[in-house]
Amino acid sequence: MEQDLRKLFEKEREKKIRMKSGHEARFMNRLDKEMPPEKRTNAIWLWSVAATVLVVFGIGIYFLGMKKGLQPVENTVVSVEEKDKNAGISLGDLSPELQKVENYYMANINLELSKLEVSPANKELVDSYLEQLAALNQEYNFLNKELNTLGPNDQTITALIKNLQLRLKLLLKLKEKLNQIKSSKNEQLSSNHV
Repeated sequence: MEQDLRKLFEKEREKKIRMKSGHEARFMNRLDKEMPPEKRTNAIWLWSVAATVLVVFGIGIYFLGMKKGLQPVENTVVSVEEKDKNAGISLGDLSPELQKVENYYMANINLELSKLEVSPANKELVDSYLEQLAALNQEYNFLNKELNTLGPNDQTITALIKNLQLRLKLLLKLKEKLNQIKSSKNEQLSSNHV
């Protein structure tokens, strides 16, 4: 029963049917068509690395822009003051959610203030809105004092948030009015040129 494997393989080689010439070349061509070489995977890898670098670069620019956009604006009506330890609590000190709300509105208010384009033609309108903003800012400070004396309650917290919302709405309304004035001036200039 025991047979030498070498002898078996030799017998098999002798029995081996010879293939037609060029069979191997035709087989390799067909194999290449069905399963192309891995050059495409290298290209895909390069594209994925490039896309990743682009995304990381974009995120970095976005966050750098956010830092620059949230910097306090000079000569604004909205004050973002450093907290004094004896000053008490503010809206943002009550909870992380309220701090996010306060930071969101303060950042947007400052951003809108920084975007204002004041010219001699619209200075009077801007000044009237800034006076209203100053009054709302004083009211906000009064509500903060009330928050410290009476303690946190729903009415004071709601009033503080509504004050921030009102200031932002006021600035957006001012921006809209300035755009209307600008567009009406542009229309007048274009009708004068025609």
